[in-house]
Amino acid sequence: MSGTYTAVATSLAGCKYYVSTEVLGSSPATVEAVVTTLAFAEEHIIEAAAVGTGDYEFSLDDGPWQLDGTFIDVSPGLHTVTVRDLNGCGIGTKTVLVIDYPRFFTPNGDGYNDTWQIIGINTRPLSKIYIFDRYGKLLKQLSPLSEGWDGTYNGRPLPATDYWFSVQYEEPGTEIIKTFRAHFSLKR
Repeated sequence: MSGTYTAVATSLAGCKYYVSTEVLGSSPATVEAVVTTLAFAEEHIIEAAAVGTGDYEFSLDDGPWQLDGTFIDVSPGLHTVTVRDLNGCGIGTKTVLVIDYPRFFTPNGDGYNDTWQIIGINTRPLSKIYIFDRYGKLLKQLSPLSEGWDGTYNGRPLPATDYWFSVQYEEPGTEIIKTFRAHFSLKR
């Protein structure tokens, strides 16, 4: 328990000596962390809180420690929020997911950005994803569980340009079905 405690030592002669100390309560934190912005937002924010007795600091993905649990301009994907007690009484973690889409992809076979898929959509397996050319022609329907689109139509590579997509998904943290439309670039 937190508080000020006093110990009394009494000598055989009856003299009393008092020693006081302040005890600070401390415990590992239970971490609460949520993405406070909607999927596909321009800027993603994670808000984290520490529940427990103690003084805490926060870190995102093993980054620098900070006293505030707000993380701004977070990239899409899985992130780990770590909270540690400043008095050395433990660490707590929580994983959160930011859903968004890559603004471009480069299907050139180098192993980087070779397919296009919405990041984190695999957690929404009932989602429907459609890719269109600039004139609205349907090129591909993607499963949220697939690796993604490789930039081909009927087995032929498509040209480098912008392509449009539409995704119907359940907004994380709600049961609301939403539709989002935007475009991305295929670069060769």
